[in-house]
Amino acid sequence: MLIHVVQQGETIETIANYYGISVMRLISDNGLKRTENLVIGQSLVIARPEVTYTVKAGDNLADIAEAHNITIMQLYRNNPFLSERESIYAGETIVIKYNTNGMITTHGNTVPFIDMNILKKTLPYLTYLSILNFTATDKGEIITYYDEAETIQTAKEYGVMPLMLVTTLSIKGEANVGIAYDILINEEFQNIQIENLLYLLEAKGYYGVNLSFEYINISNMRLYENYFNKIATSLSEKGYLIFATIGTNIMEVNGEINFERIDYSLYNEVVHNVIFMDFKWATNITPPSPIISISNIEAFLNYVGTFISSEKQIIGIATVGYDWELPFSAGISSIYFLTQENAVDLARNVGATIQFDEISKTPYFNYTMKRAGKEVAHIVWFVDARSENAILNLIIQNQLNGIGIWNITVFNPQLWVIINSQFEIEKVLME
Repeated sequence: MLIHVVQQGETIETIANYYGISVMRLISDNGLKRTENLVIGQSLVIARPEVTYTVKAGDNLADIAEAHNITIMQLYRNNPFLSERESIYAGETIVIKYNTNGMITTHGNTVPFIDMNILKKTLPYLTYLSILNFTATDKGEIITYYDEAETIQTAKEYGVMPLMLVTTLSIKGEANVGIAYDILINEEFQNIQIENLLYLLEAKGYYGVNLSFEYINISNMRLYENYFNKIATSLSEKGYLIFATIGTNIMEVNGEINFERIDYSLYNEVVHNVIFMDFKWATNITPPSPIISISNIEAFLNYVGTFISSEKQIIGIATVGYDWELPFSAGISSIYFLTQENAVDLARNVGATIQFDEISKTPYFNYTMKRAGKEVAHIVWFVDARSENAILNLIIQNQLNGIGIWNITVFNPQLWVIINSQFEIEKVLME
């Protein structure tokens, strides 16, 4: 697997010819909807399958899978377009196998109202699916927003283990520190919450719970330990898996990398996996900065590795982008959420060249736009194939368990080709 960065004058045809792959494969692997005008600095994934097969008249997926000693799920994973139609056609080429090396766990976060077509295209690539549909209240109650029965059932059909993601955030990402502390200090509320968790886990058919902790610091760590240990003990006794999603809250101050130096030993003892992930919500409080920083994550991993075994660690990545108005003023400047595709389209539309920050391993670009007769400057930071591959390299170097995606409501072809062409994806339920 290679990543090509588009240069001046290149076209989809010249790039495909250079690497000896078909234009159609290059378009499909990168999810390109506009191929006539590539953006300078845009990243493209180049993946060469080890084994392909040309469909013959009368073939079906079951027979092809059996003939090549693979599962139908692997065919869907290697050829995501198959999930969008019911038939295969004589003469078309499908991927049977990539030259993979090793196994990886993949964890995706979603909301229950995800488009089912996107869900079905994504599930072949997932090990676990955490569904964000619950908010813990200060009295121990758990608010449920939507009926997620179809999402849970579909996940199981694709061999993906559904997990109940519980947070004190609202489903829109609105934070409430007070509620979190009310739960931490009140044992009665904790007991009520445990009863509600056990009821929902059984009633809805989840295999476990993913508890999200947004506000852990040195001063409240003991409260979190007591709370988490109590919940983990109660749920594990009933056979449920326990996951923890912990915000890294990494900051750079005067060129130094800062994060809470917390003893994470308890999590190593009681959780199935710990997912280190910062949820990325569009707010105008945070100043312009890279969406992720590989150098910061690496420093964080060096620290937590002394407390949590590598096989339990999952690194989270938010495959999003933000567009900030400049000059930035907290609470005043506008900020806009962008998908990876939106960011590239915006660069194309405004004639920008995509730059790349080698320290954070993230792309960015600047542009100006007229508003009310004035030129308004903007900066866009987002995540692309290079960022995603850099995370995978960290996972390999540190022998970690896998990668977590926030979130999967938009299908990201590049991400899944990068993962799928290098790793076998663990499935904990029968395929």
